[in-house]
Amino acid sequence: MKLDKIKRRDFIKSSALAGSALLIGFNWMGCNADQAVVEVLKANPKEWFDFDAYIKIGDTGLVTIWSQNPEIGQNIKTAMPMIVAEELEVDWKDVIVEQAPLNAEWYKRQVAGGSQSIRQGWETLRKAGASVKQLLLETAAEKWEADVKDCSVAKGVILHKDGRTIGYGELAKDASKKELPTEVTLKKPTDFSIIGKSQTNVDMDGILSGKPLFGLDYKKEGMVYAVVMRPPAFGKTLDTYKDETTKKVNGVLDVIKFGDKLAVIGKNTWAAIKGKQLLEATWKAADKLEDSTYHTKALKEQLAKKAAKPKRVDGDVDKAFKEADEVIERTYEAPFLPHNCMEPMNFFAEVTKEKVLLVGPVQTPKWTESRVAELLGRELADIEVQMTRMGGGFGRRLYGDFALEAAEISSKINKPVQVVFSREDDMLAGTYRPASAYRFKVGIKDGEISAYHLTEACFNGAMFPPMESNFPCGAIPNYRVDSHTIESNITTGAWRAPYANFLAFAEQAFLDELSEHLKKDPVAFRLALLEKARTAPVGEEHNYEVDKMKGVIELAAEKSDWKNAKANKGFCAYYSHNTYVAEVAEVAMVANLPVIKKIHCVVDCGIVINPKAALNQIEGGILDGLGHAMYADFEFEKGSAKSANFNNYRLLRMSESPEIEVHFVKSNNDPTGLGEPTLPPAGGAVANAIYAATKQRLYKQPFMKEIKVLE
Repeated sequence: MKLDKIKRRDFIKSSALAGSALLIGFNWMGCNADQAVVEVLKANPKEWFDFDAYIKIGDTGLVTIWSQNPEIGQNIKTAMPMIVAEELEVDWKDVIVEQAPLNAEWYKRQVAGGSQSIRQGWETLRKAGASVKQLLLETAAEKWEADVKDCSVAKGVILHKDGRTIGYGELAKDASKKELPTEVTLKKPTDFSIIGKSQTNVDMDGILSGKPLFGLDYKKEGMVYAVVMRPPAFGKTLDTYKDETTKKVNGVLDVIKFGDKLAVIGKNTWAAIKGKQLLEATWKAADKLEDSTYHTKALKEQLAKKAAKPKRVDGDVDKAFKEADEVIERTYEAPFLPHNCMEPMNFFAEVTKEKVLLVGPVQTPKWTESRVAELLGRELADIEVQMTRMGGGFGRRLYGDFALEAAEISSKINKPVQVVFSREDDMLAGTYRPASAYRFKVGIKDGEISAYHLTEACFNGAMFPPMESNFPCGAIPNYRVDSHTIESNITTGAWRAPYANFLAFAEQAFLDELSEHLKKDPVAFRLALLEKARTAPVGEEHNYEVDKMKGVIELAAEKSDWKNAKANKGFCAYYSHNTYVAEVAEVAMVANLPVIKKIHCVVDCGIVINPKAALNQIEGGILDGLGHAMYADFEFEKGSAKSANFNNYRLLRMSESPEIEVHFVKSNNDPTGLGEPTLPPAGGAVANAIYAATKQRLYKQPFMKEIKVLE
């Protein structure tokens, strides 16, 4: 679709190089300071020409590529333009990247979640670049009165077989007036020159130099700040309040009520925070204020039940259990968990009669736009959402509650406002990973697994399909999955690798225990189950590919020297978000406590777009998984979270970060997700390694709360 046929948002900058003829860049992250690489780019264009929703080309040959999805730290602001640039055949150093506006007509999916950005955008992004390249080729051929088949492209320059050349910049004006071709040929992966080569984050210089990239950095003349007092416990509502003392604080402008919340409006965040501390309120309590004791009891009660409608049934599980030689049953539990993004929740809103301007870090800009329109009774055309870079998300910024608060407050005070959460605000009144529990029941007949029954209990949710079709389904003749949902007034939602983040540990720790019980090597045990799923699959289809799962398992065993018994090792393999991961953890005993020394990780994610960024995501996912599995203890008492900040909420420390060795399975398959898949196996690998070191099986997270100190 031609961009000039659509009304463009006026907030798109025409060029990141306005007013400059040269850009001198230092890649501080890719080299030593005394080896800084200086790149002199092409002159700043006098005129830019739009081609589609992704590309504009300047008259000097510089290219701007818009990155469509929100940037949350997963590096898609770099990776997505790399895909476009690859098919466009331009030199990466001649590319300027800008954050695209929210526009449902231009872009199909502007969401950062589910590790789907690259996977969902892969084909569209490639075609966008290839279409413009083809258009430029056709324009050059027409200009030369030549056959387009005699023309080729190299780094933004079109070459004719007779030696003539012409740059994209010289063709941009004429080409931009033509319709884009609908049929294009995409490059073979073996011909990629940008994809598969490490590129530094396009925002790196801005991050290092403190440029205003994040939501908290956004400023507008006349804006004020709001800090919100929310109910102190889930299940409480606002009764009365006194704000006289708050209004005496220097810098406090007003206190307003909206719903069951109070907003302190200040000239700056410090004044608003101080004012909130002096705000007095009384609260009405609901019939039930939940605590962790209740959560544990409720989960166990549900695990004892059989679901009226199972999520999956293969064979006859009940009959197989009756005929089994023995039955083994284990239960695993995990608490609610906060997200704890480094950049606290925040959002800017300016509500006027003409329009509603929203600016800030959100993973779901389109959904946020529609919800604000509904909240304020406005037309969608009145709402404008600008996306900033995010200082972490992990699912927390999917929900946009902070954006709705900002919009409502701005509409009431008739001023532009930025809502800012403190760390305590988000930990005490945020959105949490739901507490959950899993019960595994297995029947064994003649030394083989004959029946497998998985039961889930979860607050405010249930397993996402197709998780009931995960390994080891298809390998066991009698297989059943039940799921129970418990309603809670505690706000819950997606947390990095939803459900898989805990289920992977539970499943893989249980399989490890089964392999020991059956006197089989854990790796050989998994491979044997996979072979059964391949040669004699039972029941409905499973969502994993046997060969890909086998590939990561075998490579992880090889790279970690699995058969070497000198180290305490734990194995885990898991498939989630379309990606296959196997991890081996090594644990040593230090002062009678287990210390994680090394993680070997093997990943099959198809084509790797940007190896440097992929490595960052993989390592980050592992460390996140290790920290929360080992230390994250989060409890509720009388409806309120007991941990309000990092002084009483333990995370992994830098000194506890193990060595991580990563290997990619070489592949020409379309890329899959990387933001989440390495987190789920981390807990299982470490739990199994801790068992190797201590002979203690772990059934609850966090592990350090369960581990008995060895004397």
